[in-house]
Amino acid sequence: MSEDAAALRRVSVNDLAIDHALAQMSGSMRFLLDVTPVNADDIKAEFVAGRVSEPRFVYRELEADQEVLKQVVTNIDVSQVEDTTVASLLRAKHRELLLQIDMLMARDSDVFRQLSTELYGGTSPRLREQAENILAAVPTPETKGEGVTAEEFLGLAQAEIDHYTGIDPGIDIHAEVRDDVNGVVVSGNTLLIDPDATVQRARADALLQHEVGTHLVTQVNGSAQPIQVLGTGLAGYDETQEGLAVLAEIGCGGLTPFRLRQLAARVVTVHRMTGGSSFVEAWEGLVDAGFPEASAFTTTMRAYRSGGLTKDAIYLRGLVDLLDHLRGGGTLDRLWLGKFSLDDLPLIDSLDEAGILNPPRILPRWLDDPSTADRLAAAAECSDDVTRLLPPSVHA
Repeated sequence: MSEDAAALRRVSVNDLAIDHALAQMSGSMRFLLDVTPVNADDIKAEFVAGRVSEPRFVYRELEADQEVLKQVVTNIDVSQVEDTTVASLLRAKHRELLLQIDMLMARDSDVFRQLSTELYGGTSPRLREQAENILAAVPTPETKGEGVTAEEFLGLAQAEIDHYTGIDPGIDIHAEVRDDVNGVVVSGNTLLIDPDATVQRARADALLQHEVGTHLVTQVNGSAQPIQVLGTGLAGYDETQEGLAVLAEIGCGGLTPFRLRQLAARVVTVHRMTGGSSFVEAWEGLVDAGFPEASAFTTTMRAYRSGGLTKDAIYLRGLVDLLDHLRGGGTLDRLWLGKFSLDDLPLIDSLDEAGILNPPRILPRWLDDPSTADRLAAAAECSDDVTRLLPPSVHA
C-alpha cells in the first residue's frame, strides 16, 4: 500500500476532499503578484530622478471575478471536517483565503491596509527596537560589490534546481525571467526573476538558499503530502517561511550587513506606513539612514503597494521567532515537511506522529555544509540582539 493510501485510512476521504478544494483555490491565486505594481521599475527611475513626487502605481488586471471566487471559497464547508487536528488547520486556511480575496477587492485603498494588518500583523515594540538597533549599530556598506545579471542568476538558479532534480527526478520546480515581476520571487513551483534585477555576487548563494532552498524545497515537500494545503501554505505560513529563508542565509554563511539593514528597513517602513507617513516621508527616512535612493524606493514601494502591505515586517519577526525556537531547544526537522506557521508546529507534530505525513522528498542543500550547525547554534544565542548575527568588526 502506498504512503498516501495509508494516510487515507487515517484521514477520511471527506476531509481530504475539503483539503484538496482549499489547496486548489490557494494554488490558483497569485496574491503577491496581484498586489505588486507592474510599473515599479519605471516609476523608480522617474522618482529617483525627481520627476515625480507621490508615485502612482499600476497593477495587473485580476484574472477572475473576485466576488465569484469568494463565493466558491465560502461554499467549501470546512465545518464538515471530521479530524480535529485537520479541522483546526483547514478552518484557519479558509478564513485566510477569504481575507486575501477581500484584500484583492480592496486594492489601493485604506481598507486594504486594515485587512493587511489583520493578515500579517503590525510591528510590535520589541520588533521595532530590534530594527532600530540594527540601523544604529550596523553601518552602511561602502560598496555594493559586483552584480549578477538576471540571466546569470537564472543560470545559477537552474543549477540549484538541477541539484534537487538529480536527487529526485520526479520533482517539478522551475525558474524563469519574466518582465511582469519585481525583484526575485517564488510563485507556486516557479522562481520568477525580474529582467532588471541585479543581485550582488556576494549575495547570490544566500538568495538561492532563500528562494530555492527554502520556498521551493518546502513547496515540493508540502505538495507530496496527503494534506495538500501544506504545499500551497497553511494559514499564517508566510512569517515562518520567510524567517526560515533568512535562517538559510545565515546557515550558508551569506548574511551580509546590507541584508540585515534591509530587513530592519522593512520593519521601520511598515511602521511609518501604518503610522500615517506619506510615501515620500518614508522614503526620505531610509535615505537619511544611509540607504541608496533606488534601494530606499524599492523598500518603500513594498510597504505602500496596493494601499499598504504590512507583510515586510514578517521577515525579521519570523527570524527572531525561529531563533527563539532554536534557543529553547527546538529543531528545524519538521519545518521541511511543508509550508506552515511555527504556531502550528504542535499540530504538524501530531499529524506526523500519527503516520499521516510523508517524509520530505528533499532537504535544503545548505544543511549539508559542515559549518551550518555551528552557525545556527551561534545565531540562536542572538535572538535578543540580532545585531550580534554579524561579527563585532562590522558594527559601527
